[in-house]
Amino acid sequence: MLQAFLQNIINGLAQGSVYALVALGYTMVYGVLQFINFAHSDIFMLGAFSGYYLAKWLSPAIQNPMLLMVSIILGSMAFCVAVGLTVERIAYRPLRGAPRLNVLITAIGVSLFLENLGQIIFGADPQVFPALIPTRSLLEGDGLVLNNIQLTVVLVSLILMGVLHWIVRHTKLGIAMRAVSFDIEVANLMGIPTDTIIIFTFTIGSSLAGAASILYGLSYPKIEPLLGMMIGLKAFVAAVFGGIGSILGAAVGGIVLGLAESFTVYYISSTFRDAIAFGILILILLFRPAGLFGTFRREKV
Repeated sequence: MLQAFLQNIINGLAQGSVYALVALGYTMVYGVLQFINFAHSDIFMLGAFSGYYLAKWLSPAIQNPMLLMVSIILGSMAFCVAVGLTVERIAYRPLRGAPRLNVLITAIGVSLFLENLGQIIFGADPQVFPALIPTRSLLEGDGLVLNNIQLTVVLVSLILMGVLHWIVRHTKLGIAMRAVSFDIEVANLMGIPTDTIIIFTFTIGSSLAGAASILYGLSYPKIEPLLGMMIGLKAFVAAVFGGIGSILGAAVGGIVLGLAESFTVYYISSTFRDAIAFGILILILLFRPAGLFGTFRREKV
């Protein structure tokens, strides 16, 4: 019984780490611009396919598995940054002063556009993500299994979260980002280049989605153009659960959601795997709408 409990914790941490990285992209954009970038989930999908093709191109040239994985993660992050900045420049920047509903509808439209574009380019059939590193068991016995893929996913996620924390708390750009998230108009009056900060925010969020897509591909080696839909919804739930706009909340929310899914599959049924996320969303909206680490904001009307 204890082994099953520990195994579910291992599985939940690995899955939750991916949710947390994607949720960070949602919460950072919301913190700065006060809208949900629903296209973020499809940037995650494009990151997975960029990793798929990069693996095919780089595998013959790079024989070291770890170097290959790092190269593909960095390549996918760069590709997702390019897509994210393009979306921000074409779709969101012209609507900077528009009502939030207009921006929300645009975000949904961009998401649908990327999904259908993915089906046209990559085809509707699922693709098998390459095994970048061979799977090895690090711990096995008495019903408890820990492999190097799970450990890699958790460690890489922790490293990226640590880097993000350092950027936000200990760099001038991070301080400026916090100022813009507090009040963009006052920050602009104080001489903070808000356009630069917004670009920086999209850069970080998109790069985290790219890294998360490769980690997901390592764990669940099947990708398709609609991959981002459910992952994105769950990451959004994680961001709301932790407190939309809170970086710590997004990280904690992702881990909690991953653990909840793992225990639900084991103790209840796999058919409730997706339902648990939306059950958590309903509960958090009923009893703490601001999330675990979120704060209520007064708005002038």
